Amino acid sequence: MILQEELKRHFGYETFRAGQEETITSILDGCDTLSMLPTGTGKSLCYQLPGQLLDGQVIIVSPLLSLMQDQVEQMKVNGEKSVIALNSFLTYQEKAWALDHIHRFKFIFVSPEMMKSEAFRTASSRIRVGLFVVDEAHCISQWGPDFRPDYLDLGEARERLGMPVTLALTATATRTVRDDIREVLRMEGAAELVHSVDRKNIGLFVRNVEDDRHKRDEVLSFVERLKGPGIIYFTSKRKAEDVALWLREHGVEGVAHYHGGMDHEERILIQQQFLSDKLQIICATSAFGMGVNKENVRFVVHYHLPSSIESYLQEIGRAGRDGRESVSLVLYAEQDASIPLQFMHSELPDDAQIEGAIAAFPSMEWSEIIVALQLSDVQSRFLEYYIQSFARYRSDRMVEEIKRIRDARIAYKRRNLDSVMGWLHTASCRRQVLLDYFGEELQDRPERCCDRCGSDLGEFHGEGVHSYPSQENWADQLKKILLGSVV
Repeated sequence: MILQEELKRHFGYETFRAGQEETITSILDGCDTLSMLPTGTGKSLCYQLPGQLLDGQVIIVSPLLSLMQDQVEQMKVNGEKSVIALNSFLTYQEKAWALDHIHRFKFIFVSPEMMKSEAFRTASSRIRVGLFVVDEAHCISQWGPDFRPDYLDLGEARERLGMPVTLALTATATRTVRDDIREVLRMEGAAELVHSVDRKNIGLFVRNVEDDRHKRDEVLSFVERLKGPGIIYFTSKRKAEDVALWLREHGVEGVAHYHGGMDHEERILIQQQFLSDKLQIICATSAFGMGVNKENVRFVVHYHLPSSIESYLQEIGRAGRDGRESVSLVLYAEQDASIPLQFMHSELPDDAQIEGAIAAFPSMEWSEIIVALQLSDVQSRFLEYYIQSFARYRSDRMVEEIKRIRDARIAYKRRNLDSVMGWLHTASCRRQVLLDYFGEELQDRPERCCDRCGSDLGEFHGEGVHSYPSQENWADQLKKILLGSVV
């Protein structure tokens, strides 16, 4: 088999991008594979092409509904009809039909939570899985223990499927995180293909500002000068909305906000209009961007600090996928560090919530415990997972273990923040500090590297795409988008 010929036949491409061919060859050789490829290099091809060539179904575990839906729609546009995402976008009847006829689908996207459901277990037992894929596999380490604890059960799920050849894909993973991935997925002896995280066409800049007012002024000046599509990241949903409104009030066209608290239909509309250049700037939380394959994003601004070096690289990697020069700008005020510190302590349950939940379970329904203790989604997932995991322990031992895990997670997040702060204040090349974090050496420093190497934001100029939607057409556009997404 000549892979280039198969690539041309199935996808119309003449050549592979960095890391694709090695990853696909490893899978076709029957090797479990952990592949770390740079953002924007087409990781999805690494399971789509072997999926066409292997017998059996391909199950892809994906972390976000929007991500799996985007992948499904892209595959359908490219002619692959036997693909489905088993998620909440389907009605109960649609999901039941899909599970009853699961053998009809070649590519099956699921969430880690769906993998644990009895209905999916029963359905998947009737098919032969030729390839098991964990997309955004760094989530196993980064999100698993709190945000998405069901990631920690994917190794058991893999065993239930008969230990199929497995591909773990990520763009950012340190040595420790890669070890976590292999351990959780039970991929001892897996081939490991690690490519540089460096995106040489993205200039790296940090600008110190006095306060929030100066931040907004800096953003306005920046987006007026650097034309072209861009993303501005915020920690706060409210701030994302406020700054988007403020930019529009100051004459910037094609600006919208995006966060997880919005209606699903509205989020689809905004994402699609950004992809089609009808919106130029998205003010977003981290809910936006994963799986958004837009090649001409010219800049990524962090209005608030990224939570970790990994998150920062994931987010700036949404820029410059066409290979052209692009910019990352972090705006930093000294008081900014207090925001992630407060968040990392509040997002996990406090002592009283841990003790209260353990005392109430199982005599109370979990939904009642959530209300009584005022648990957030993250706190609820964290507590429910570990209470079930430690069900055999006495209550006092369970309290002790869960507090220990929580404290370890907070300490881990604090170390991540310390790494970000160190990068912000470094006097060295910013690119080299990022690569040091991943154990890499800087090769061939780009001419326009970072502010510490003497580069200036004025060296970067974008090309604007001035096409904005008329308000009266939004409803029609939304209708078309939603109809096009029906499985």
